[in-house]
Amino acid sequence: MTEKVLQRRLRYGEFLSAVRVKQRRVSYKEVHADAGRKPRMQRLRLVDLHRLLTPYVSLRFMEQLRAVVPLALFLALFQIAALRADVLQGELIAFGMLAVMLGLMFFMDGVKYGLMPFSENIGFNLPNRATPAVVLGFAFLLGGIATLAEPAIGALRAAGSSVDPIRAPWLHLLLTRYPDRLVMAVGLGVGLAVVVGMLRFFFAWRMKTLVIATLIPCLALTAYAGFDPRLAPIIGLAWDCGAITTGPVTVPLVLALGIGVAAAAGQEDNPLAGFGIVTLASLFPAIAVMLVAIGLVAEVPDPALLLPIVGAGDTLPWWEQTPAGELIAALRAIGPLILLLWLVQRFLLGDAIKQRNLIGYGVVVAVLGMALFNLGLTVGLIPLGNQAGATVPAAFSAGSNGAALYPYPVGIGLTLIFAATLGYGATVAEPALNAMGTTVENLTDGAFPRRLLIQTVAVGVALGIALGVSKIIFQWSMLPLLLCAYTVALGCTLLSSEEYVSLAWDSAGVTTGPVTVPLVLALGLGLGRAVGAAEGFGILAMASVGPIVSVQLVGFWIRRSAALAARQER
Repeated sequence: MTEKVLQRRLRYGEFLSAVRVKQRRVSYKEVHADAGRKPRMQRLRLVDLHRLLTPYVSLRFMEQLRAVVPLALFLALFQIAALRADVLQGELIAFGMLAVMLGLMFFMDGVKYGLMPFSENIGFNLPNRATPAVVLGFAFLLGGIATLAEPAIGALRAAGSSVDPIRAPWLHLLLTRYPDRLVMAVGLGVGLAVVVGMLRFFFAWRMKTLVIATLIPCLALTAYAGFDPRLAPIIGLAWDCGAITTGPVTVPLVLALGIGVAAAAGQEDNPLAGFGIVTLASLFPAIAVMLVAIGLVAEVPDPALLLPIVGAGDTLPWWEQTPAGELIAALRAIGPLILLLWLVQRFLLGDAIKQRNLIGYGVVVAVLGMALFNLGLTVGLIPLGNQAGATVPAAFSAGSNGAALYPYPVGIGLTLIFAATLGYGATVAEPALNAMGTTVENLTDGAFPRRLLIQTVAVGVALGIALGVSKIIFQWSMLPLLLCAYTVALGCTLLSSEEYVSLAWDSAGVTTGPVTVPLVLALGLGLGRAVGAAEGFGILAMASVGPIVSVQLVGFWIRRSAALAARQER
């Protein structure tokens, strides 16, 4: 190789080295120059929002859609096809149903992210860091305040206008002039129920013993009120209140605390530790409401003196007559519960609040959801239930439009089938019952399948609602119905095993969801007004006792089948 060629190659190598050094310098300058610049914000397009939010929202919205739309369509189609009556203000009712679905979707999401983190942390840590007296005090406050945040509690305030003030004056007085006493009585009843449920974990009381010890005084008080003409109309309301309390706020919050107390008491391995509190939360409010009614009768011996001015007390404050009224009512319902949970977390446990943004999102969404639900309740659920109840008597009795649509036996049978189908469909669509069925199937190792539990509870609710509707149509006294039904339930409880007692009594509370309660309550009140009954309460009470009996009867059959199978294997 010649010397010229070598020199050329050396020069070319020096050139390449110089280029590489220059490239490195340029890259270094560019990197440091870019480091001083603000990062460019990526724009979130509408299609990106759609891809992010649609799967999340659609899943939760579909849950509410499956629970609300079939019931609403069934009521509307029955009214149009069987009763030959149009649905009045259909567009407004459809808007109300949409508000109910959106409200429940937001509310349940808000409870999950805004309330449950507090309750779970308190439930698992408070029993280990505080004395039993402090735990019981918190349990009482939690049960009472959580009741105020139940979506279905608002249905009670709309019930007073459907009560005959002449035939049931004290009931009308309690619902119109003293509704706060009624709500406070329900809250106190739930608070006491939660305390007794916590004591059960501390002292390892059997659920069967506790149910019997609570039910016998409740029935005795019912009999006392039933034989007093002044108190007899209030019995149905008292027992219906027990069904209203066990909703999507009270049950999960109280169960989270109960599981923590059970773990602290050394019962974390007991698969039935979560059962029982829902049962007590259904019985204690009935006792509390009847005691408040007894006090009201003693305080107001002659309600006729107050009836002329009852309407003056019904006027809402000016701020609740504005569009923001529902939002203010939601804040008043949820605010005290949030404050209680925060105070306990911050000062009793001394724990800092983690994921504040997520919890704040949950609280805001819960408030907005309750406001939407209350709006839908006012313009959708309650008017639809009232219309269905008011038009049902046309099937078997002559009205202002002429003769009855069907012969009397056929009309009565059609009405009872309608009521039973409504109860069955509402129960099968209840998300809480489906979750409970899965839990029971796992705990019983498949001996009580999920589908069998759902069908058993649904049949019990269907028969109970049909019996409650019969009570209104034929204007039967509530006392013999309650005494007979709960005597049968008490007999089944005495003969059943512990696990089936807990399951049966808790299933009665799980079936009454935030959609079923206002709809059935409005249906009963509209039906009572149409047939000329003094009041239309009692359907929810009968719907609650139905699954108590049906589940325990199926429990007998399962135990008998297991015993026969064991004998055959021998």
